[in-house]
Amino acid sequence: MRTTRSLLVAILTVAAILCRTEYAQTETQAQTPAALTGQVISTEEGPMEGVLVTAKESGSTVAVTVVSDDQGHYRIPSTKLETGHYAITIRAVGYDLDGPATVDIRAEKPSTLDLKLHKTANLAMQLTNAEWLQSMPGTPQQKSYLRNCVTCHTLQFIVRSTHSADEFVHIQERMAGYVNQSIPEVPQRRLADRLAVQQDRGEEALSRQKVELQALGEFMSSINLSKGLNWTYSLKTFPRPTGRATRVIITEYDLPKPTRQPHDVIMDSDGTVWYDSFGEQILGKLDPKTGKIKEYPLPLLKPGSPIGSLSLRADDAGNLWVGMMYQGAAAEFDRKTEKFQTWSLPPEDNKDYTQINQTAPTHSKVDGKVWVQDAGTYSLRRLDLATGKFEVWQPFPAPSPNIYDVISDSQNDAYFTVFGADQIGKIDAKTGKITLYKTPTPNSAPRRGSMGSQGRLWFGEYRGNRIGMFDTKTQQFHEWEPPTPWALPYDVVEDKNGEAWAGSMLTDRVTRLDPKTGKMIDYLLPRSTNIRRVFVDNSTTPVTFWTGNDHGASIIKVEPLD
Repeated sequence: MRTTRSLLVAILTVAAILCRTEYAQTETQAQTPAALTGQVISTEEGPMEGVLVTAKESGSTVAVTVVSDDQGHYRIPSTKLETGHYAITIRAVGYDLDGPATVDIRAEKPSTLDLKLHKTANLAMQLTNAEWLQSMPGTPQQKSYLRNCVTCHTLQFIVRSTHSADEFVHIQERMAGYVNQSIPEVPQRRLADRLAVQQDRGEEALSRQKVELQALGEFMSSINLSKGLNWTYSLKTFPRPTGRATRVIITEYDLPKPTRQPHDVIMDSDGTVWYDSFGEQILGKLDPKTGKIKEYPLPLLKPGSPIGSLSLRADDAGNLWVGMMYQGAAAEFDRKTEKFQTWSLPPEDNKDYTQINQTAPTHSKVDGKVWVQDAGTYSLRRLDLATGKFEVWQPFPAPSPNIYDVISDSQNDAYFTVFGADQIGKIDAKTGKITLYKTPTPNSAPRRGSMGSQGRLWFGEYRGNRIGMFDTKTQQFHEWEPPTPWALPYDVVEDKNGEAWAGSMLTDRVTRLDPKTGKMIDYLLPRSTNIRRVFVDNSTTPVTFWTGNDHGASIIKVEPLD
């Protein structure tokens, strides 16, 4: 009886603490004066939960978004909006705003603007990449071929086209000649195929490729508008946010030009946000307090080769390292001097297909060495900072599967993701020994990753549609499937509370995972958002999530309210 009574007391105590915590959070929000409030309604639903309401001042590069609650109410705190004239937009799939909406924000008192929505006449333009995949007929394997398309553009380019199957074959052949950092506004030609592709060019491989291109061409011509003015299948949409997914504030910062592709976005110890551009020789920094941006030109080392960078990571001293891709080098940016230092591969290895995508400088002070990955040869290299020389590891015989990311641990051992298969690899920094670990989901395609607390390696399983975690101490895997179909996580990062955050190139959503319970929250973003690298600022409570919109030339801050 005493044990039962003690257990009951413990349960009631925990419940009281949780209630007090939730009450305190609600009180904190209530005590912050509002700049703008209102209610979102429609004839079809009445008060509408889960509608994203965005306010952007005339001439500003910063937009602030909140989400309506279960009574349709929305509220933007005064700390987020200065006085001025604001345009108001919404995101609620299946609905449009009744006419343009504007409001003047004043310092004296909160402004009020109720919003009425009506059913949209053009649902197709509102669908995410994931909703198109969910809508179109076909097998999962047929649809999965389209995953590669969203690297450069949305699926709207395909489904709204009128191309025939044969035309699509020629288009695929042309597209294969562009590098992955190409976008419709700025395509870049590939000078040479990756070495593994060149090594797999026998008669059998070419015949197989021809069959695959024809099959994909036939599939794409069956889901576009080549047969008429309307799609032959119904358009499916995903539910709007509810509950905790509505308790969030999202801030979006526009970058200077529409060609900016902020592939990686990270924050330094001073609170400055840094980004690189996937298709340009640029390193940029954003002051999130003012929205001001300064950009630094990356050195051009191989004129005529494709430009752009991929990874952006900080070393122990807080200096920034960039993978310069087809420029065949890694670069370090000294934040104090604002100067670059570059390390190119030796001439005999620096070919047209050389592609230094990833760098892992985080623990370089351990031995004075930085790990890098060459996507052109699917190899891993280690740069000795004292000598400038590179060591080489080739984990697989030719033709090798695609090795994607490299991440260092506290001993500066290297962990790498095998995107072309379903493995996590490790290189022992002292012995050079390579060990491979197979993910539970076959053909999972581990992509970007990060080392979390307690030696846990988090990564996105792109083809497996899983958030993956590998415990480097127990050598055990854990996997979680995101709640929104076709999420295909690209990258995952762990926060100070042990929760994991992931992004998607297809769903326009940010996923927050509590690995202890397996519960997940999907925060919908205000517009089409192609997410690559993800980052969490642990200095705030709750934590703050940062990412770039690779196809939207903007940086996004997500602040959960609990």
